[in-house]
Amino acid sequence: MLFDSSDGFRLDDGSVLSPDASLLRLDRWQALSAEQRRGSPPLCPDVVIQLASTSGASPSDQGPRGVSALRRKMAAYMANGARLGWLLFAEQRAVEIWRAGGGANVLGEPLRIEPALELGDEELLPGLRLELAEIWSS
Repeated sequence: MLFDSSDGFRLDDGSVLSPDASLLRLDRWQALSAEQRRGSPPLCPDVVIQLASTSGASPSDQGPRGVSALRRKMAAYMANGARLGWLLFAEQRAVEIWRAGGGANVLGEPLRIEPALELGDEELLPGLRLELAEIWSS
């Protein structure tokens, strides 16, 4: 199932977060009661996507759309059960890839791809390829 930024999720740590976009396996959604599906469901999405805005701000900007705040948010998703996160930096045409259990590279940190032309994950999202050119141009 696909969710947009108007959908929030109640995580195990008690926080309620709303990614810009998220994906949830259908079987996990169907396992919820009708009541749990209303409002902010009590689970963490499998995949979260966040778009960072660094326009006119320093990379350490602390606002809700700032890089530091979004990295904390991505870490919270991973700590609460997300399996994959994509943090997109349109101005730099870059993506940080966050994975469950740590980072995507040998240092245990998110893997940064720059320039990023497309995204996908054959293990988690077989057949899905996200072309980034349209996102970068907007």
